[in-house]
Amino acid sequence: MNICVYLSAQEGRDPEYRAFVTELGHLIGNGGHTLVYGGSKSGMMGAVADAVLETGGKVIGVEPRFFIEAEFQHDGITELLVTETMNERKEKLVELSDVFIALPGSTGSLEEIADTASMIKMGFIDKKLIIADYKGFYSPLKKLFENMIEGDFVKREELSGIKFADSLDEIKVMLDN
Repeated sequence: MNICVYLSAQEGRDPEYRAFVTELGHLIGNGGHTLVYGGSKSGMMGAVADAVLETGGKVIGVEPRFFIEAEFQHDGITELLVTETMNERKEKLVELSDVFIALPGSTGSLEEIADTASMIKMGFIDKKLIIADYKGFYSPLKKLFENMIEGDFVKREELSGIKFADSLDEIKVMLDN
């Protein structure tokens, strides 16, 4: 299975996030899955790629040319695909992936979550989006989705492909089902 992970190229303040990301990378690699991600060597992106590689797993990075020119790419990954724009990058991530996992991140991660959730809701893709609500990071987003449903702006079944997980154990179960 190709598992796309949305996450930050920054380190973040709390070292527990890095530990969580590393464990997820080991879970992906040890499960025989392929990581598909943004291609960066830094922050949480680099940590998840390194963790998959430590297990002997395969890692596919997708990075726009301007990030390569700034030398943000991870040179040790299995395959690096270069796009011209961020939109092409997002399209390629969706094309290559069977399932998506969103980890704590910044505005780019939020954009990827919104784009993927919209594609699922509209039926453009029949794939699962797992939002890792580790330490309550995405609890406000979970509440926002509930507000959308309660306000009758979206039907619950339209969001059935979007799941929230509090732990790696929950993520593993969701990946297996």
